[in-house]
Amino acid sequence: MRPVDKGDTPRTFTDHKQAFPYLRERIGAYCSYCERHIRNLLAVEHIQPKKHHDDVRLEWRNFVLACVNCNSIKGSRDLALEDYYWPDQDNTARAFLYREGGLVQVSNTLPERKRTRARQTLELTGLDRKPGHPSYSNRDFRWEERRKAWGKAQRSRRNLQAAETLSMREQIVETATSEGFWSVWMIVFADDVDMKRRFCKAFPGTALDCFDAGFNLVPRPGGAL
Repeated sequence: MRPVDKGDTPRTFTDHKQAFPYLRERIGAYCSYCERHIRNLLAVEHIQPKKHHDDVRLEWRNFVLACVNCNSIKGSRDLALEDYYWPDQDNTARAFLYREGGLVQVSNTLPERKRTRARQTLELTGLDRKPGHPSYSNRDFRWEERRKAWGKAQRSRRNLQAAETLSMREQIVETATSEGFWSVWMIVFADDVDMKRRFCKAFPGTALDCFDAGFNLVPRPGGAL
């Protein structure tokens, strides 16, 4: 899950939908949870649902972007924020492992307390749902699209190894930003610092303070992870 930086509040809102163009500009047209590039039906998501927290219904700090699947699975349940990791507050990339076949798992490098919190975050948005999962729906294409993105990233890596050029690197970044799934590209190119740098800077709003000089993951300043 890509850590993002939304920046400061751009204005006062009288309707949460007014935040959409600012969010899209600052963090890109990507679901903040599953990371898909969403060309339509991307919506302003209330981290704490307005049903239970009317006081933050119009607050910038309570907004991210979400696809229909992630939004509906998360639903409007009342949440204790400290029970989960959030992409605009924590280095959520440290919480999960992305694997071949479109799989998302809790990182096994975390201490148990943080693994529990990461597991709850994974279940909150259903990012671990795939065929065979008890809650999987054949109307949920996130797993399949993530699997396809993994295949494209692997092919891109092989193409770069066969033809190491600047134009190839630029083309791979264009493909990645068009596809989405930032985490997949970062994992597949984990041993290429230049490509990781390019991905982090090409995906709008990636929180650069979540990385060291080699674009390895580090704890987010002020975050819980």
